[in-house]
Amino acid sequence: MNIIDHSDEEILEVAHPMWDDLIKYSNKGQYGKFIRKFSYELLLGLNEVELGKQFKRSVLARKLSKERDYLGIIRRGEHVTVLYRVRSTEKDGEWLGRLVLGYEKGDIRIFSASIF
Repeated sequence: MNIIDHSDEEILEVAHPMWDDLIKYSNKGQYGKFIRKFSYELLLGLNEVELGKQFKRSVLARKLSKERDYLGIIRRGEHVTVLYRVRSTEKDGEWLGRLVLGYEKGDIRIFSASIF
């Protein structure tokens, strides 16, 4: 199955809870729970030492607002990118949140997640 064949509503039923979990576990600094839905491919490419440092040092990564504005979905190949407007509880301004989802061994997994 290819995730791009799902309707927007079906994708969002999965994407919103995944995004909310990423924010929750990022704010709590719970690295193990943060990466639990990552694809194997993404996990292989992570520099765990650097990611661990980000959890400790980054005000943005640890102080994200739970509120989010869904902006849209982009379909490409075997993945979808779900876009969000996000804010910090301590920094002024807005950021673009990006969540890339696809199938891995029959399950929807996170292939990338970032805040710009």
